[in-house]
Amino acid sequence: MSRFLTPHAASLPSTVPFTGPETLERRSTTPFRARLGANESLFGPSPRAIAAMKAAASDVWMYGDPEIHDLKQALATHHGVTPAHIAVGPGIDGLLGLICRLTLDPGTPVVTSLGAYPTFNFHVAGYGGDLSRVPYKADHEDPQALLDAAKATRARLIYFANPDNPMGSAHPAAVVRDMVANLPDDTLLILDEAYADLAPPGTVPDIPADHPQVIRMRTFSKGYGMAGARVGYAITNPDLALAFDKVRDHFGMGRISQAGALAALQDQDWLHSVQARTLAARARLSAIATANGLVPLPSATNFVTIDCGRDGDHARRILAEMSKRGVFIRMPGVAPLDRCIRISLGDDPALDIVAESLPQAIKAAG
Repeated sequence: MSRFLTPHAASLPSTVPFTGPETLERRSTTPFRARLGANESLFGPSPRAIAAMKAAASDVWMYGDPEIHDLKQALATHHGVTPAHIAVGPGIDGLLGLICRLTLDPGTPVVTSLGAYPTFNFHVAGYGGDLSRVPYKADHEDPQALLDAAKATRARLIYFANPDNPMGSAHPAAVVRDMVANLPDDTLLILDEAYADLAPPGTVPDIPADHPQVIRMRTFSKGYGMAGARVGYAITNPDLALAFDKVRDHFGMGRISQAGALAALQDQDWLHSVQARTLAARARLSAIATANGLVPLPSATNFVTIDCGRDGDHARRILAEMSKRGVFIRMPGVAPLDRCIRISLGDDPALDIVAESLPQAIKAAG
């Protein structure tokens, strides 16, 4: 270990929150037939976004606009806020790291759910925060338990995803509004809405953008199909949005990503077509699970979490058998959620592979 690291950095494990499918392919030396574990959109981005990124490629010798002006203006119009309410960054993951950098000192209390999106935990650990985790309740994150833990620990941050990853569940907007109304005075709610574009009506609450204790996270990675471009954004009060300028990489958003995101936002017809295909794929994947004696959980996302009916070891065997058959999927990491596997939605050829492979994997898993 380098002698130049801080004691805290030296103490951290050299791990990443997720093992990528590329890593798994290198280990097995065999490419996956179906890539259905990262919640990417196999429906892809808008053709207008692709054209905009191709056009921007010839200008890639220039840095991207450090103010991200055009995209922020368009996002503000789309959400009915001002550009001062918008902060743009390299995906929600990058923005989560910046929030932790801005708000956490070593030992600062933070609350999340046990089994929720681990990249947030990764950033909290990186900045020395003291993380408390509360269990899920009936396959949903538990807003009241999160609030109770925040009050008990005097937490600076609560992380809450709605819809949720890895379970795909969602609370109605009224539940989220009630959670916001009962936040402790010194707590900031990070409301991760990565899957909001694919959620059923009535899921996304109306929260004033000026609210001093809420920061909402959105992305172009899911509904807009641009995970590889790394474009996320936050909607929050202007003081907090401006604070990102203190620590962000001002040339971190490249020209190609900015151009693609702007064009994608302007093509809402494409997003609507993806939403329709998502509904159809959810129904088909759920039917495949049911036909194999498994229980698909209700999903508000672009994946379906499937209860395998036994324990985590059984679910891990099914996952391993699917991998042997060239199907990349994932599963929740902690009990009792780990009785499930999680399969991203895909087009018909990808789901054909799932329909073929799943009964074989279940049989091989015993």
